[in-house]
Amino acid sequence: MNNHQVEKKPDTKVMAKAGFKAANQIMDGWGCSTKDKQKIMRIAPSTYHKFKVNPETISLDSDQLERLSYIVNIHASLRIVFDNPENVKGFMALENHNPYFNGRTPLSIIRDGKFSHIYEVFCRIDSLRSGLWG
Repeated sequence: MNNHQVEKKPDTKVMAKAGFKAANQIMDGWGCSTKDKQKIMRIAPSTYHKFKVNPETISLDSDQLERLSYIVNIHASLRIVFDNPENVKGFMALENHNPYFNGRTPLSIIRDGKFSHIYEVFCRIDSLRSGLWG
């Protein structure tokens, strides 16, 4: 980088607003309740409702932004794997008997809001793109 170039940092406010809106819509499609979404995104109920009413007020920390990113990327992976919109939306609620899931649904695993569960579910679903499951 020469002396005249300034490194541009990402606008986290813009990312938060877009990510919140996208993740919220994606989780609606998965059949998540408002409470589920709040736990998965790690957003307090009052803050969640404030963001829904006025997205301009959104302010998220790096953990919350990363959670939104994983939700969006789970959805993107499912869109690559499946042509059918019903499968893209419905996959998260289907029992899965592959290792790690052991008969649980991906959604039942991430509902607890633990970051490690969201990450693991993302990794397992992302591996579908490579045909690593069965």
